[in-house]
Amino acid sequence: MRAVVYDQFTAEPEVRDVADPAPSDAGVVVRVETTGLCRSDAHGWLGHDDGIALPHVPGHELVGRIHAVGPAVERFRVGDRVTVPFVCACGRCAQCLAGNGQVCPNQTQPGFTHWGSYAELVALHDADVNLIPVPESLDAGAAALLGCRFATAFRGLVHRAGLRSGERLLVVGCGGVGLSAAMIGVALGAEVIAVDIDASALARAASIGVTYTIDSSGLDEAAVLARIAEAAPAGVQVSVEALGRESTMRLSLLALAPMGRQVQIGLFSSEPTLPLPRIISQELSLHGSHGMPASDYSELLDLVASGALRPQDLIEHRIGLDEAPAALVALASGDRSTGVTVIDVA
Repeated sequence: MRAVVYDQFTAEPEVRDVADPAPSDAGVVVRVETTGLCRSDAHGWLGHDDGIALPHVPGHELVGRIHAVGPAVERFRVGDRVTVPFVCACGRCAQCLAGNGQVCPNQTQPGFTHWGSYAELVALHDADVNLIPVPESLDAGAAALLGCRFATAFRGLVHRAGLRSGERLLVVGCGGVGLSAAMIGVALGAEVIAVDIDASALARAASIGVTYTIDSSGLDEAAVLARIAEAAPAGVQVSVEALGRESTMRLSLLALAPMGRQVQIGLFSSEPTLPLPRIISQELSLHGSHGMPASDYSELLDLVASGALRPQDLIEHRIGLDEAPAALVALASGDRSTGVTVIDVA
């Protein structure tokens, strides 16, 4: 098969021919239709994930058709169109049995623990636990994005922070996952405020129904908080930090109303310092979101099927596999292209 491969962290990836994967006993091999270009893939290429073994094929947001099936798989057949959470659960441990496969201690992650979906074929483990059927009518790009950024944002907002219609939601950082969170907030009936330093990203946020956009370029923390307070004088009930920077994490916490809930999605390259006095005095809560188990996808898929949530509207660029190496390097180098890029493989 053809795949994007890098042999060293930060070394230029290349498309080359590699051996086809074989399914594990309880796994499948999927022929990739479309896969997302995600900032997590860039973190991996930069060497921020110590679980990656070299050489490596990145990619963890995907949709495709089952190409081969392991002998222990019962629920799926060759030809089925499927997606998968980026955290694949074992289905047997205490966390999985409690419905929390996204924190399974035995988890596998395509593109991290093993070769991923920047390839014509990708192996996925424990298929009966993790695969999610995808309707033929669903856009391939939209389906791929459900595997990571939309599922992570949805679980964080709905299952962790309990966002309700009519509440105010602050989204700090309007990259792919931030815009996904903003779109979900709009679909759920929240009043959404978006903050970013990029005017084009804020324009994209406004186009998906965000009520207030704040350009924070050149402003200090106090000035940005003042702008947020103008839009939400009583504070915001829920905030999302989608960049992984200490300054923006502080901003999203400090903007919360008493008893407010923050969802932390952005990944940090080093541990940040928290404004603990504020968290204690205002009884704020901080929620992590590490994806969503396959068993919880029905609510998200129903929202997409209803037309209230349209992940495909965030797709700005569709590229081929040969263009993926340069796109990954550009993303890791700080490229702030508006919207989302997907790689059409098939």
